[in-house]
Amino acid sequence: MLKTLAYALLLIVVLLSVGLAAVWLYLRTPDRPAAELERRYAGADDHFIELPGGLRLHYRDQGDRLRPVLVLLHGYGDSYATWEAWGQALQDRYRVISLDLPGHGLSAAPADYLLDADALAALVVDVATRLGLPPFVLAGNSMGGGVAWKVALLAPQQLRALVLVAAAGWPAPTQGQSPSLAFRVLQHPIGRWVLARIDNKPLIAQGLKAQVYDKGLITEAVVQRWADYQLYPGHRPILMSVPPGSHSQATAEKLAAIRLPTLVMHGEYDPLIPVDNSRKFAAAIAGARLITYPQVGHLPQREIPARSAADLRAFLDTLP
Repeated sequence: MLKTLAYALLLIVVLLSVGLAAVWLYLRTPDRPAAELERRYAGADDHFIELPGGLRLHYRDQGDRLRPVLVLLHGYGDSYATWEAWGQALQDRYRVISLDLPGHGLSAAPADYLLDADALAALVVDVATRLGLPPFVLAGNSMGGGVAWKVALLAPQQLRALVLVAAAGWPAPTQGQSPSLAFRVLQHPIGRWVLARIDNKPLIAQGLKAQVYDKGLITEAVVQRWADYQLYPGHRPILMSVPPGSHSQATAEKLAAIRLPTLVMHGEYDPLIPVDNSRKFAAAIAGARLITYPQVGHLPQREIPARSAADLRAFLDTLP
């Protein structure tokens, strides 16, 4: 009897192991060739710049080169594509540069590149210098907003103004948020290890829909593009190297040093970054203007592109 039970348990273990191995082999997805993704998504306005450390950064450059410059920084896991509507709306009067940070979009980086907000801020300053940009307006969403305010502290002489869209930086609250399944998985090392090796399209779809008020905005094309960019060589290890939100360093004392015209924008439905965080940014930066949007989530530039772009244009029109 005991021998029969042992054989049965062994059989169950073997079957489970075989089943898990089959699932793993099914889910595991190789990177897609960079050239293939560039052919599919890059156009006439897309450019690349080679930087030290094996970086090849992609950026979209729209509008007349002699116009005032607006530089846009996306959030964690996102890309320059998040700003497409803003670029179309503003390129008539501005030179709009939307940059892909390392590990995102079409920007190539070594697989061991570490997403550190201070290093990314220095990178943005370096890119602006290499492109010969005059003082420019810098806007960032989420992680990109966290990088943007660090640039404002690092090199204020290179900026005309600062725009923070649901910006990262303040320590996350211990309760009150309901992050998506994808963000919960990203908090654990084993989860990040798995996500660095599979096609994350289902989690991307769930995560994006959790971020917005109108779920219909997250179309199959939007999800597929996000998923494709994650399969760019080296991107998944970079994205999964640290949990999102791990570089929260904002304080009122630090931000008080920013003396730039500042616009702060935030959707009131945001489940990732509380709208109160943007109120803190606006209170800490002297003269900052705050705009909040009801029934809008974490991505105002995607959810209400015309309205948010119009608000940005109105702000830009006040600059000297």
